[in-house]
Amino acid sequence: MPEIGIYARVSTTDQDPQRQLDELREFVEDTYDEPDIHTYADIISGTETDRGEEYQRLRSDIEDQILDTVIVHELSRLSRLGAGEIHEFLEFCLSHETGVQDLEVGFEISLEDDLVDRAVSQLIAGVMGDLARVEHKQKLRRIQSGIDAAKKAGRWTGRPPAGFDVEDGYLQVNADEFLTIRRALERVEQGHTYAEAADGTPVAESTLRALYDDRCDLYFYAEAEDERLQAAAQELEPLEKPDIPDDSSFPEQEIRTIVRDEICRHQQ
Repeated sequence: MPEIGIYARVSTTDQDPQRQLDELREFVEDTYDEPDIHTYADIISGTETDRGEEYQRLRSDIEDQILDTVIVHELSRLSRLGAGEIHEFLEFCLSHETGVQDLEVGFEISLEDDLVDRAVSQLIAGVMGDLARVEHKQKLRRIQSGIDAAKKAGRWTGRPPAGFDVEDGYLQVNADEFLTIRRALERVEQGHTYAEAADGTPVAESTLRALYDDRCDLYFYAEAEDERLQAAAQELEPLEKPDIPDDSSFPEQEIRTIVRDEICRHQQ
């Protein structure tokens, strides 16, 4: 029974390595007879210099000669530091009698290759790894350029904030959800705990805490640095912002009292 390791890496928590793993697993099951598959997956930025925990576990299993072959979606997944790290990883695998295969272009280096073939394969692997890294960076720049262009056009990209939806690419307020959040935030202002304020609402306590810390003015007064958020929130009647003196020495507790009084007056 061949022992096959599959390794995947993504760069942000918004990405999911599962797609890579599924494709690798399918390839292994189609290629090998009754393989025993070992799975490794990291979420680690391409700018970080520390190796991921799963990458370290992969190397440990290679060192213990548990694996016959390591298969990756593309060689750049093994390298955040360029061709040198790829060369080092290949040498490490071969010195522990483990082969390496790249699914993207079908690159393979195994124990059956002679020394010349291995040297050529390692050179090719290094070039491929660097080219893959360059292509990945170019792809990220193209994506970011598209996001920037969409923002300039007023379109919303990505996940909308709590209390908002995206319709036809534009931000829209979700009245029921928005007002539920506002009422929960009002309860926090009135002295309730986050757990008490969130009780009976679909808003998680942790979400409510984050919204209170970062976006309270958006839900109370339709104020935000992002004009798209302000415009959408203005569709609902904002609370009247209390007239607080512009004085840094004004006691915070008195400010809180004024805000609470204004909220109570608005609710009456």
